Amino acid sequence: MRLALFQPDIPQNLGAFIRLSAGLGVPLDIIEPCGFPVDDKRIRRAAMDYYDLATIVRHASWTGFQQTRLGTRPARRLVLLTTAGGSTFPDVVFQAGDTLLLGRESAGVPSDVHDAADLRVRIPLHPGARSLNVALAAAMVLSEGLRQTAGFPRAP
Repeated sequence: MRLALFQPDIPQNLGAFIRLSAGLGVPLDIIEPCGFPVDDKRIRRAAMDYYDLATIVRHASWTGFQQTRLGTRPARRLVLLTTAGGSTFPDVVFQAGDTLLLGRESAGVPSDVHDAADLRVRIPLHPGARSLNVALAAAMVLSEGLRQTAGFPRAP
């Protein structure tokens, strides 16, 4: 499995994603532009000592990400976590090659990105609650995906 962030706009969340990626051995795609200045120094600061443990791939644009993703054979299924999802977590059956895509904290993803997803997943929340922090939502869904596909790291 992979994680992908569409134009993140909160540096601390990027740091949390890098730690999640490093800790579970799941590659992380960062789809730019980001809503804050991004360079290796800033990313390292947000990720603390997890930066070197993570596999991070930066994409200059959504188009660049799509070209890379669709160039893999077989192409990975794109699973968008969205409050407008038609499928409800945890009823989703995950595949080992899935890429979990999360949108900007402030605005989600535009309609063309939404339409490109193979599956749109919504986390059911208590009435009155709008959404969860994107890093928290990613951890929940990624954990279930790794559990279903036996993808958690194995102890030495």
